[in-house]
Amino acid sequence: MYIGSIMRTDLITVAPKTTLVEAKELLEKHRIDHLLVVKSGKLAGVVSDRDLRQNWASPATALSAHELSYLLNTVTLGMIMVKTVVTAGPDTTIERAAWIMQVNNINSLPVMADGELVGIVTSTDVMAVLLNAIGMSEDSRRLGLFVEDQIGRLATVTAALRDAEVNIQSFFCYPVPGHRKLSQLVIRVHRADGERAAAALEKVGFRVMTHYSKDITPFLPEGCQRCS
Repeated sequence: MYIGSIMRTDLITVAPKTTLVEAKELLEKHRIDHLLVVKSGKLAGVVSDRDLRQNWASPATALSAHELSYLLNTVTLGMIMVKTVVTAGPDTTIERAAWIMQVNNINSLPVMADGELVGIVTSTDVMAVLLNAIGMSEDSRRLGLFVEDQIGRLATVTAALRDAEVNIQSFFCYPVPGHRKLSQLVIRVHRADGERAAAALEKVGFRVMTHYSKDITPFLPEGCQRCS
């Protein structure tokens, strides 16, 4: 899936001269966490609710209420906005968008197409898609397998579940730290099929992990200690 499919296009944009008070009112009114700052029709910066909180004067200062109000209505977004904005195109994949946000420690990605601002994607949007993709739900059961990096191992897993008439809701895999040639395969099946699925996998030699264990050694493939 690409972020062009999930991006929000009903954009709330503001000018650099927008004050902190005005920005706070917009965030609360529209229940959003980011404001896109546009100047002369071009994206000039981004301001998040976190940026506002960090620049909002504390009522515990020595300022009078009048002075505090004056200050908040004097500071503009152009003074505090993030000007070096990380953006992405609508053809960016969901997983790459998640990676970009993690690497850059940001929670939103303005989406640009042909130099024009066309949308925005937030970490919440991306997380919702990824959770849906891995089949996370109250009706699912999670089974974990440590699988050697060998041709045909995935086929063995799916064949075992097919023969047991267990439908796979989703699966994904990721490398196991400290084990160069080993991956953890995470499978989700319907909760009612959980025990039958685990039994079918164990029957063909897999050691199924259904709970957290600090020591994963008992679940590693036979003869595999570090699979280096």
